[in-house]
Amino acid sequence: MLAKSLKEQNRWQIWFVVAVNTLFLCAIVQVNSIQAVDLRGIFKNVDGFLPPTFALIISTVLNGLLSADNKARIVFLRWRHALPGHRAFTDYGKSDPRIDLARLSKILGAAFPTDPTEQNQTWYRFYKTVENSPAVLQTHRDFLLLRDYTGLAALFILVFGAVGFYAIPSLTTSCLYFLLLLIQYFVVRQAAAHYGVRMVTTVLAQKMAQTK
Repeated sequence: MLAKSLKEQNRWQIWFVVAVNTLFLCAIVQVNSIQAVDLRGIFKNVDGFLPPTFALIISTVLNGLLSADNKARIVFLRWRHALPGHRAFTDYGKSDPRIDLARLSKILGAAFPTDPTEQNQTWYRFYKTVENSPAVLQTHRDFLLLRDYTGLAALFILVFGAVGFYAIPSLTTSCLYFLLLLIQYFVVRQAAAHYGVRMVTTVLAQKMAQTK
C-alpha cells in the first residue's frame, strides 16, 4: 500500500510528462506542416485538444504497459538482478561514507551475503523496518517517479519517434526530434539510477541510526 500511495502522489507529475511530450510533438508537426502558422494559434485551443482527464488516461495506460521488473531493467540496463538492492552490500554500501558495514553486520547477526538475490532479500528486511522514515519516503518517492518517467521515455522513443518520422514533413526535423527523445531517456535514466542507489544506501544509513 505504501508504494501505491507514493505512486498516487506522483501521478500529476507523470501526467505533466505525457502532456508536455504530446504537446511538443503536436507543435513540431504543425510548425513543419504550415510554415506560416502563427505560434499563438498552435496553442490557442490546447485545453480542448488535450484535456487533463484525457492526458491522465494516456499516462496511466502507457505506464501500465511496463511491469515494475521491466522498468527496473530499463533504468539499470540489466536483465537479471536489475534492482540496486541486488548489490546493496557488495557495491553501494561500501562506497557510502555514511554506512559502517561492520556495524550493520553485527545488527544482522551474520556476515552479509554476496549472492545478488540474498543481498536484495536482506536489504528488503532492513527496508521494512525503516520504510516510514522521512528520508526513506522521499528517496523512495523520487525513485518511483523517475523510474516511471524512464519507462515512459523509452516508450516515447518507440511510439512518439515513429509518429514523428511519419507525421513531420522534414526528415532533418524528424531526426532531431528523435535525438531529443533519446537524450530525454538517457538523462532521466541516469537520474533514476542515481535515486535508486540513493534509496538503497539511505535505508542502510537509517537502519544504523535506528539502532543507536
